[in-house]
Amino acid sequence: MPVKIRLSKKGRKKLAFYHIVVADSRAPRDGKSIERIGSYNPGTNPATIELNFDRALDWLLKGAQPTDTCRAILSKQGVLYKKHLTEGVKKGAFNEEEAESRFQQWMKDKLSREKALTDKVAKGKADEAKKRFEAESKIREAKAELLAKKLKAEAEAEAKAEASAEAETQTEAEVETEVKADVETEAKAETGEEAEAETVTEDKAETPEEAKAETEEKTEAEAEEKAEAETEEKDKAEPKAKSKGKSKPKTEDKTAEEASQEESSEETSAEPSEESKA
Repeated sequence: MPVKIRLSKKGRKKLAFYHIVVADSRAPRDGKSIERIGSYNPGTNPATIELNFDRALDWLLKGAQPTDTCRAILSKQGVLYKKHLTEGVKKGAFNEEEAESRFQQWMKDKLSREKALTDKVAKGKADEAKKRFEAESKIREAKAELLAKKLKAEAEAEAKAEASAEAETQTEAEVETEVKADVETEAKAETGEEAEAETVTEDKAETPEEAKAETEEKTEAEAEEKAEAETEEKDKAEPKAKSKGKSKPKTEDKTAEEASQEESSEETSAEPSEESKA
């Protein structure tokens, strides 16, 4: 019966891996197999291959035919090259020692290539991580700058608000002081006006008494003037009476009448003064 070396799918969707099996070509893909000789996981970089080298070589020498994917895997692992060397030894092209030395040299080259590939992949990963870190650091710096600007703007706004509040408080205090000063000045003006009014009222209250005193003084002065005038007239009339003896009783009567008139005038001048005092 024809035997094939092929892959048997395992795992799950989008995360599959494969078993390397030796099975009948007529069997289904994931059906019964004769032997499992390794595994293949393409999900890693580079792909992970586990292979039983001797069993794979034995099945190839027995005539098992690998599929295209399995042929690439076996070639990468050196199974096909080992088969080619063993066939050359059988044909007598070179001996086993030469075949072994050639195979070891090939394995060294293979390992160096794999190491270079892994180093390249690791370097690429490191470079990518570095680039990503730099990009993230730039983003963080930009965010930090924006945050610093925002905080600065907020601080400036708070400072302006505080300054405006202080200015408002100062203006309010100034207005209060001005209002107080105006109130004090108004109070002082009112008190001054009240004092002036009181003084005026006092003056008004005192003026009638002063007027009465002045009228009394005037009446007294007038009375004194009249008395002086009468005495002067008497002095003038006496020599005339001596010269004229007949006319003497008339002068005496006149003087008596004048004296009575003077007394009545004094009484009338004294009465209004007493009424004004009352």
